[in-house]
Amino acid sequence: MTCTFFGHRDAPDTIKPILRKAIVDLIENRGVDLFYVGNQGSFDRTAISVLRGLKEEYPKIQYYVVLAYVPHNKERLGLEEGDSTVYPECLDKTPPKYAIIKRNRWMLERADFVITYVTHITGGAADFKALAESKGKTVINLDIRC
Repeated sequence: MTCTFFGHRDAPDTIKPILRKAIVDLIENRGVDLFYVGNQGSFDRTAISVLRGLKEEYPKIQYYVVLAYVPHNKERLGLEEGDSTVYPECLDKTPPKYAIIKRNRWMLERADFVITYVTHITGGAADFKALAESKGKTVINLDIRC
């Protein structure tokens, strides 16, 4: 089973324990062992950090940072040595303006579960949360304001 993530670029650090709990639940109770995550904002960075830590605890899981642009330097991306990346072939001829949207669609097509952090109805995260719901994906929203 596969999970992907969509969240606002400005997600607070306080989301980390809630995100970790949701991921652990998917691993232990839903058989999720493959994760795809972007690398555009704080929600993505938090998800990568949580997955790094959980990889030590659950060695069977795999996670990939899915790049929207051709990588030039892994360190500039904020990634570490153990982070695996993938650059979808479908992005080769995609104009940069549309690369993140197309990358997100690529991740969504492969996901059974989607963890989101959506606190307002506008923006890419909200759009992809709605798209995931319309496609019948299991969506777990981590809005911590409630």
